[in-house]
Amino acid sequence: MKREKWWKDKVIYQIYPKSFNDSNDDGIGDLKGIIEKIDYLKGLGVDILWLSPCFKSPFADQGYDISDYYEIDPQFGSIEDMERLIEEAKKRDMYILLDLVVNHCSDEHEWFKQACEDPDGRYGKYFYIRDRLSDGKVPTNWRSYFGGSVWSELPGHPDKVYFHAFHEKQPDLNWENPEVRTEIYKMICWWLEKGIAGFRIDAIRNIRKPKVFENYTPDGEDGLCSIDRMIENAQDIGEFLKEMRRETFDKYDAFTVAEVSGDVTDELDAYVGENGYFSSIFDFREIELSFRDGETGRKQDITAEEYKQACFISQREFAKCGTAVNVIENHDGPRGVNRFIKEGEVCLESKKMLGALNYFMKGIPCIYQGQELGMENLKFKSPEEFKDISDKFRFENAISQGYDEKRAVELTAKMSRDNGRMPMAWNDSMYGGFSHVKPWMTVIDNYDELNVQTEAEDSNSVLNFYKRMAELRNNPVYKKCFIDGEFIPKWRLKQNLMAYIRKANREIMIIGNYKNSPDRVVLEAPYTAILLNNYEDDPNDKINIDLKPYQLLVMEV
Repeated sequence: MKREKWWKDKVIYQIYPKSFNDSNDDGIGDLKGIIEKIDYLKGLGVDILWLSPCFKSPFADQGYDISDYYEIDPQFGSIEDMERLIEEAKKRDMYILLDLVVNHCSDEHEWFKQACEDPDGRYGKYFYIRDRLSDGKVPTNWRSYFGGSVWSELPGHPDKVYFHAFHEKQPDLNWENPEVRTEIYKMICWWLEKGIAGFRIDAIRNIRKPKVFENYTPDGEDGLCSIDRMIENAQDIGEFLKEMRRETFDKYDAFTVAEVSGDVTDELDAYVGENGYFSSIFDFREIELSFRDGETGRKQDITAEEYKQACFISQREFAKCGTAVNVIENHDGPRGVNRFIKEGEVCLESKKMLGALNYFMKGIPCIYQGQELGMENLKFKSPEEFKDISDKFRFENAISQGYDEKRAVELTAKMSRDNGRMPMAWNDSMYGGFSHVKPWMTVIDNYDELNVQTEAEDSNSVLNFYKRMAELRNNPVYKKCFIDGEFIPKWRLKQNLMAYIRKANREIMIIGNYKNSPDRVVLEAPYTAILLNNYEDDPNDKINIDLKPYQLLVMEV
């Protein structure tokens, strides 16, 4: 008998624990801080809380380098704090997702320490450790995600190197070793037994490496090649993913959402179909528009048409099988309003429009902390202000391309992951109410305006607009339409306008005038009700709809 998907009507909220709420005034967010704000999240219409890594870590990559999968890092609290968070969530019919980072661990994990002691022993086989070539070179010319070679010298063994797709303090685990997989599955089940609802799964396509490690054609002046080529040449990842699902997730009816890089259109059924590896995957098609060539290797500006067409393509593909988790932003990039709204046109109306266009598409909405406030990018002035390790590579890359320091900072800042990792602003007091002491990183400049308390008291705020979206999506009259309804694009060729219909027991049209000038659309028949509007006054004509700049309408037709 087909099992009902308990998660299909839920809304996810991603928490970056280090920057969410500081309960003990050390400048760092923590688990008790999340517990303090859980009713705020419930009031936002959130069901599932996804926590970025809070495990024990030296924080070379902000917690994505885990030194102990069974321990909470002391700066975030304790296992007892996590157990209480799980309990408090259950009281409110909410669920906890943890970040599953198993492509790599930290070089301070006990496994890697043992591997360094005896590279030829048991734990040496937990990693990709190789001898240097006869000429002293490393085995391949692959470039890590953070720049430089994927190979680093194994501590204590100058004749050997180890593989790391990310930072040198993040050695890749050898999934070809059955013992490694058994240890990982044991850890997953341990957390599921604790009562978490599932996992967000990090960088999962990286776990499979090619059968042969060989050089590829260089694509940069450094003589290295993008690690993406490695992923393209890896085969049969499904062998591992099926086993992981069978040995862990299926036993607990866990919800899983995978971070899957690259175009997997042809593999969607395998990933999220009826018998897919995961419950869902993130729809990154819109975000990945930024990965195309541009200054410093990133496209800096995304047009309304590019965003619209990317959304429509994804919706078409996911309609064939499976569930998308729809995102505007996350911890790995700039704020969505700065990425997807034209520079100089980020305003109250455009923030609401972008939020609603994403929120009402078919799939599971995922709100990143501060998105509901319309939080914007930070304003960096010097390279010393960057916290993220990947910004160093991007800044140096810009300098090598001939940009002066000021322009290199601007280009790096626009795509910096720090933009998504700034402290949450709760009120207009010092440091935005995040802490009573100076936080671990910069607070947004205009926290006196973009904070929870101020916006909660303003009926016209972005925050209250997000609350109205949640109320509408959960309204029993319209819920089936928003959850199960067909997605039908409208006026696809009309420039700078994004519109679609959700159709089931009812028919609801969502229209966004994606530009800073008026427009008009003509309906086939009069609308019957305006369900949501980011302006105060509704259109006068029920067929000839005059749209204001960046106006967003949700109407029953």
